[in-house]
Amino acid sequence: MKTGYARVSTEDQKMDLQLNALKEAGCDRVFTDHGVSGAGFERPGLDGVIKALRKGDTLVVWRLDRLGRSLVRLVQFVDELGRKGVEFQSLSENIDTTSSGGRLVFHLIAALSEFERALISERTRAGMDAARRKGLHLGRPPALTKQQQKAVYRAVRVDGLTVPAVAKHYDVDPRTIRRIVNQLKAEAKTLV
Repeated sequence: MKTGYARVSTEDQKMDLQLNALKEAGCDRVFTDHGVSGAGFERPGLDGVIKALRKGDTLVVWRLDRLGRSLVRLVQFVDELGRKGVEFQSLSENIDTTSSGGRLVFHLIAALSEFERALISERTRAGMDAARRKGLHLGRPPALTKQQQKAVYRAVRVDGLTVPAVAKHYDVDPRTIRRIVNQLKAEAKTLV
């Protein structure tokens, strides 16, 4: 039995194109999620599909991105289907795991996706390392200026004010004050 799944992200989008394509592909039933993001895999329509699928069935989607955004998670999902004896078909990408060629195409896409993710990660790390070597600060700017940080350190370590009181005065989280105090304390030890 062929079971279709269609999804649109916003309420004003139409899924007629997907529904027509799934009907033409011979789907006996179609589950939908209307106005639901593809970021996660917990969706009412998709949950219904998973419960309804049986060994020998085929899950059909119009495009891979209708099932989910993360290609890694998509690969895991399709592998889980395969272990249950359920095949997978994506109409737009011509992926059909009922054939050996379709399984090969799907696994090639998965391998390329993993490779691309690794490249992005490597480039990001290299860029961050280069920025650090140039002395650039990464991340958000500090909540307090250097002068304010020294005043915070004095208030807590010398004047004996409590961390929550100092945090309230500077309108920051107490963790910020603790981090500043610990950092300046460590720096003072290295100077001695």
